[in-house]
Amino acid sequence: MPTGHRRAEDPAADGGTRPHAAPGSIPAQHGPADTPADTPVHFWPVDHLTALDFDPLLHRLLREEPVARIRMRHGEGEAWLVTSYDLVKEVTSDPRFSRALTVDRPVTSMTPHTVAPAGGIGRTDPPDHTRLRRLVAGAFGRKRVAALRAGAEETADRLVAAMAAQGPPADLAHAVTGPMPEHLLGSLLGVPAEDFGRLQQWRALILSTDRSRQEGDGVKAEIAAYFRELAAHRARFPGEDLFSDLVAAHTRGELSRPELVSLSVMVVLNALDQVLGQATAMVYALLTHPRELERLRAEPALLPRAVEELLRFLPQRNGVGMPRIATEDVEVGGRVIRAGEAVYVSYLAADRDPRVFTDPDRLDLARSEAPHLAFGHGAHYCLGAALARMECEVVLATLLRELPGMRLAVEPAQVPWRRGSVNRGPEALPLTW
Repeated sequence: MPTGHRRAEDPAADGGTRPHAAPGSIPAQHGPADTPADTPVHFWPVDHLTALDFDPLLHRLLREEPVARIRMRHGEGEAWLVTSYDLVKEVTSDPRFSRALTVDRPVTSMTPHTVAPAGGIGRTDPPDHTRLRRLVAGAFGRKRVAALRAGAEETADRLVAAMAAQGPPADLAHAVTGPMPEHLLGSLLGVPAEDFGRLQQWRALILSTDRSRQEGDGVKAEIAAYFRELAAHRARFPGEDLFSDLVAAHTRGELSRPELVSLSVMVVLNALDQVLGQATAMVYALLTHPRELERLRAEPALLPRAVEELLRFLPQRNGVGMPRIATEDVEVGGRVIRAGEAVYVSYLAADRDPRVFTDPDRLDLARSEAPHLAFGHGAHYCLGAALARMECEVVLATLLRELPGMRLAVEPAQVPWRRGSVNRGPEALPLTW
């Protein structure tokens, strides 16, 4: 679609010749052959949202147009967006939608640079994806995570005790939820503790939505150089960690050097960001939903179910993740997605589907309905899901036990939230007790 089209709310945009499009949308004049000329293409700026506010466009499309056309700020052209629970599962389970074909495709997107590297596990299809996933799956399996739990509990006890000794007010993100994944990842992945400062800076830059493509490419080059250097060190001095295992796989010819680097970037940066954002936002959600917090305090055994409901409820990211490309014509929800067209899915919207979840915009820690899709679905289901669940459970259990009077040290509206980032969450969470 030409970039010069005006929005539909501009009376001159369609000259009164087309049916009225929804606010914030653009009439599609040059869509695929099966798409009627009056099908709206929704311009989605993915604006900054306050606290736990849910994206209004996702909310509307889920109920009115679960397979819609969108255009975002960056990239080229248009894409499909699928929002309903069943259709999201359908698309993410269908091998006719390819991640590998997104490489070198300037698909419309919310970021000026592509976060996931070409050739990385997020942009491959089976059998390459299956091979790469198998190499790292063991490090994040349930048995491995269960073995890590005792160490996670000791770390959480120590961090919360230090925060309590300092006295209120204290920033949870700085004192607990930021350092927590660093302590676990150091031993699990084999990344030196003194390097986490640089990795955290790179993490923030790579997940930014307001940096230029040149800046994003520069950061990715720095990260790649770091992991190449670390790989050379681990080849000479291997340890009992995931990175050493990946270097050994590279030495055996099972993993190329670019694949080794991209896997390392994906695992480390995602693991650093996920728990920081999720656990901090979970505490904020509980402290701003006092009835649910009291329910959890009265019934500690509810914690695992509560974590699942928080994962469903929290809007953990802005916009959408990686697109897929249709390898042939595919009908989805009564619409035909043509071969070569891009399609996004929204796990956030799927987890608010009123056809699946009762009163979906309400936090209900006793909810026991369909499984949420916060960690994705299908072949690209998050490798670190079990680890993230465990860390969130441990952090919440420790805080509820050790700080029974925990509450916000500021008004909820004064809590600072991340801006200009792919992921959402409090930048800081001032607590008192």
